[in-house]
Amino acid sequence: MGLLSKKDLKLITDPLADNNPITIQVLGICSALAITAELKASIVMSIAVLFVMGLGNLTISLMRNIIPPKIRIIVQLIVVATLVIIVDLVLKAFAYELSKTLSVFVGLIITNCIIMGRFEAFALANGPIRSFIDGVGNALGYAVILIIVGFFRELLGSGTLLGFKVLGDPIEKTGVYAFGYENNGFMLLAPMALITVGIIIWVQRSRNTSLIEDN
Repeated sequence: MGLLSKKDLKLITDPLADNNPITIQVLGICSALAITAELKASIVMSIAVLFVMGLGNLTISLMRNIIPPKIRIIVQLIVVATLVIIVDLVLKAFAYELSKTLSVFVGLIITNCIIMGRFEAFALANGPIRSFIDGVGNALGYAVILIIVGFFRELLGSGTLLGFKVLGDPIEKTGVYAFGYENNGFMLLAPMALITVGIIIWVQRSRNTSLIEDN
């Protein structure tokens, strides 16, 4: 028998595809548009959300039987705010330049609909282990989209990945630039992030027509 049952495994695999929090549930769109111009920022934001969602779901589940119903939202906000403060302090200590790039968007993790939604819909009704797995699964689903969007936006917009020139030097005209290729600056603007997410949604629904909503 594996470490995870089929039921628990689905908590991780479903958000990666047919129940993705961004492309299916349409949650967490703001950060997907705002911080994906660079792949590094996308990866760091994904790790931050993974930390907050995993530990947040676990904490809320452990406290679920002692949280008064009337103040449950306040308790959830306190839990997620505490975890976000930890993330923010760690970034400022070890990756200060990146923390300035992410700036206010790290703080906005507090109001991320995916996190608050999983607290309310899952962690308050399930045990700690399953809640932790659910948090990790939804965070990974969120991360997959951020990383895909960040990959294409940085590659096509700047010709780099993680800051490394992978297409050649646009000034010295080496690599693909020697053949007349030019970076698409539009990819670095927020509208292109929305278009990229839209393309991912279209591909996903083309592969699985059951995801197409009836009008």
